[in-house]
Amino acid sequence: MTSEHVDVLIIGAGLSGIGAAAQLRQHLPEMSVAVLESRERSGGTWDLFRYPGIRSDSDMFTFGFNWHPWPSDQSLADGHMILDYLHTIEREYGVDRLIRYQHQVTAADWDTAAKQWTITAATPEGERRFTANFLWSCAGYYDYDEGHRPQFPGLDEFEGTFVHPQHWPEDLDYTDKSVVVIGSGATAVTLVPAMADRTEHITMLQRTPTYIMSRPAKDPLARMLNGTLGRIPGFVPLKRLRDKAGYEATRWANILLLVGSYQLSRRRPDLVRRTVNKGVVEHLTAREDQPGMTAEEAQEYAAKHFSPPYDPWDQRLCVVPNGDLFRAIRHGKASVVTDRIKTFTPKGIELESGETLEADIVISATGLKVQLFGGVDIHVDGEKVDLSETMSYKALMLSGIPNFAFTIGYTNASWTLKADLVSEFVVRLLGHMRSRGYTEALVERDPGVGERPFMDLASGYIQRAAAMMPRQGDRVPWALKQNYLTDRKVMRRDLEDGIIQFS
Repeated sequence: MTSEHVDVLIIGAGLSGIGAAAQLRQHLPEMSVAVLESRERSGGTWDLFRYPGIRSDSDMFTFGFNWHPWPSDQSLADGHMILDYLHTIEREYGVDRLIRYQHQVTAADWDTAAKQWTITAATPEGERRFTANFLWSCAGYYDYDEGHRPQFPGLDEFEGTFVHPQHWPEDLDYTDKSVVVIGSGATAVTLVPAMADRTEHITMLQRTPTYIMSRPAKDPLARMLNGTLGRIPGFVPLKRLRDKAGYEATRWANILLLVGSYQLSRRRPDLVRRTVNKGVVEHLTAREDQPGMTAEEAQEYAAKHFSPPYDPWDQRLCVVPNGDLFRAIRHGKASVVTDRIKTFTPKGIELESGETLEADIVISATGLKVQLFGGVDIHVDGEKVDLSETMSYKALMLSGIPNFAFTIGYTNASWTLKADLVSEFVVRLLGHMRSRGYTEALVERDPGVGERPFMDLASGYIQRAAAMMPRQGDRVPWALKQNYLTDRKVMRRDLEDGIIQFS
């Protein structure tokens, strides 16, 4: 079996992989790069998910790359806009010429004597192998083939249509149908308002409420700055400078808002809980020219359906543009039911409370199934690596695995803020190794460092996979603060820190 050799092999052509390859092309153009993508198209999440209303759940000024500004004042952007943005980057940086589609990486083996990886990929033409000096996993942390699907009693008896958003049927017609969406996370709160105008009625069925906040679909600061800078005499012709200044100001405003709101949530959870609740009540209450609930009804509804039993950011907080979810509820097109499923029936769902929800279509927005690094079997000198026994260094390298990095973004802020930090670090690491003649970079566990969970979220999909995940440490650099302002300082420290072993 013939093999192809590259300096760096990237797994995954989603947002992280495209960004990683683009930064290598820009800063280390002399290095050969290949990107292996299991699917037939690039874009990752933004190409895979095709359900109605698919959009970002973070502002695009921090979700876009810091080296390629988001070209719009749209803060919460639709999926097709994000996909266009990624395809533009592919073309401009030549990443599109590096991607090998329908290459499902199944195994990666490090050979210490040869100082290189052997990567095995399944393709339609059969198994193929690559060798690489450095392996960079940008495959994210969930299974692209299937989402999490609980065992629903009686599901086989259901006569309607059952759908998981990860595999949305192109021909699904929900016009004038009764629809139930099971779940209360980002997917559910996107689906409900996107479908509400066409359905007879749509219900969000949740076991536990989620904190949900509204924010403007278009960023007010971006719109104001673009208008203000455009009126400065002599500044209009300097469009690139104007756009960069406006983008940087908006980006940093959003970064500070993200970091500040998260820190406030951890330190003053009751204050944040009251603030979120107040916003929900305001959005549900009737206006002078629009239908809605009385203030008392809205308070009761918010207390029952939008007041979680946990603190803000114990699980990911959801954001909806212009309060669209609350508007659908206020107008009577959608509703929320907080209950547990007893069983499916031929015509719908029977709840533990005794209530029955009739449904023509049930959508199971029940979350992701965690699969680290695309499910690749990793071996070092013939020994399979047990990820649960490794410890992450700066949340981008794993102990005991040489010349390996991974990109997993933030769970409490925009994914790309962290992805950019990882790309910057890896590019710097590879440049450092090249200039010093190093062929191996390795971190080993410090027995004096205590263990902490790899992902500090109480979300169900994280907890279900916690036992198989790596660990992080109880101190820097074996742990990051999940705080962009702090983490960027840690990530930019001297590479020769005594922990990374170069040879």
